[in-house]
Amino acid sequence: MDKIRIKNYQIASFIFVSILGTLLHFTYKFFGENIFVASFSAVNESVWEHLKLLFFPMVLTIIIGYFYIGKNVSNFLCSKALGIISAMLFIIIFFYTYIEIIGKSIVFIDIASFFVAVILGEYLAYKLMMSDFKCNNIIAITILIIILMCFVVFTYCTPKIEIFRDPVFNQYGIIKDIGN
Repeated sequence: MDKIRIKNYQIASFIFVSILGTLLHFTYKFFGENIFVASFSAVNESVWEHLKLLFFPMVLTIIIGYFYIGKNVSNFLCSKALGIISAMLFIIIFFYTYIEIIGKSIVFIDIASFFVAVILGEYLAYKLMMSDFKCNNIIAITILIIILMCFVVFTYCTPKIEIFRDPVFNQYGIIKDIGN
């Protein structure tokens, strides 16, 4: 596969994920707290809900990219899946580490970490696609489907653990009457 084509796809993927991920922060409210939109949009300010902003656009780039370059890159699905997982782990680890050090969340740092995570995930996927890395695509797809199902289920049946807690309202899951 053409290295330039893969590189251009990854750059386009970064731009797409950055824009769509940013928009997904607002779509739940924009669509009148639509229950379907809640499945893939942030419904509160928890770390978990913010992972949706990364996950769903990156999955879309897998679907789009599969038809553009994926059929010709044997490790495409695994590379992109590992890119998503690494980006999500970066957000979680970075957020809780800097909060522990500083003692509070800073919006600018949170936003910047999203973009750094996208860069990291797309770069890792690119490097893996350009390597001799081999993996099982069925396992990659299965893991992505499990993560997707967790996002949907936990939107409506939210566990009461820290990653799911909205720090603004100190609540979990879909929060009603925000701003009323």
